[in-house]
Amino acid sequence: METIELETQALVQRAWEVRKKHFADEIWFDFPSQTESITLTGQSCALNCAHCGGHYLKGMRNVGDVQIQDESCTSNYPFRSALVSGGCTDEGKVPFAKHLEFLHKLKQDVRLNFHVGLLEKKEIALLKDLADVVSFDFVADRATIQEVYGLQQGPEDYRRVYLELREVVRVIPHLTLGLRGGEWGGEERALDTLQELGLSGLVFNVFIPTPGTRYASRQPLSVEEVIRFLAKARLRFPDLPLALGCMRPKGGYRQKLDEAAVSLGLNRLVMPTPAARRIANELGLRVIRGEECCAL
Repeated sequence: METIELETQALVQRAWEVRKKHFADEIWFDFPSQTESITLTGQSCALNCAHCGGHYLKGMRNVGDVQIQDESCTSNYPFRSALVSGGCTDEGKVPFAKHLEFLHKLKQDVRLNFHVGLLEKKEIALLKDLADVVSFDFVADRATIQEVYGLQQGPEDYRRVYLELREVVRVIPHLTLGLRGGEWGGEERALDTLQELGLSGLVFNVFIPTPGTRYASRQPLSVEEVIRFLAKARLRFPDLPLALGCMRPKGGYRQKLDEAAVSLGLNRLVMPTPAARRIANELGLRVIRGEECCAL
């Protein structure tokens, strides 16, 4: 593993020892070629969030572009699952209820992972027969919510929606480290809240400065700080499946982070670097290759 501070190395080692006590010697490496990303709103988003600005919607398929395959195929679609997302309304929700006919048809053949935002209870009820899982971006800092999303809702709203979702469907919270333009903004408090409310798994992402957004000139958190945060999370949740998601900086940053993520005992990584795969081998981990979204 690339050089990190001695204090961080010790923390990583402690985290690894805890992982060894609670999990089998295996790790999931996900290459989600069999999960299609679908936007229900095209490239439209009312929020124009500081970290995204609609940029990531451009790489998703529109509803009208999702074609059924030839009748001779065993499945109607050329993918096994779909990430159902899209831009948000000015209330901070993805308007999936407008596409129920399409979604129920899709559900007949593939598994569905939803990004939904801050839904109302009556909307959440509609997910019961649709969603295999909901990936819920959890934020616990009011200033971050207002600065990033421009929303007036607060941490209490994220708490409410999370609990109401869990009554209906499997939920995997996602926590983006440095979401507030590469600054810490309540991530530790988010872990406190999730630990209190209960969770069955957790996906970590890391803020990426994205061209064309309000945060384009910002820098991500120090990779050393991120490694320490992840190691402490492993210690806090010794028997909880923890994943490093697809959103994280590339280049040398990812190289260092991915190696550390394996060494400190995360259970799965999306699109790991070759060096991370080498570390897994050195640690005696059996690699399980996934081809779908890590939350599924």
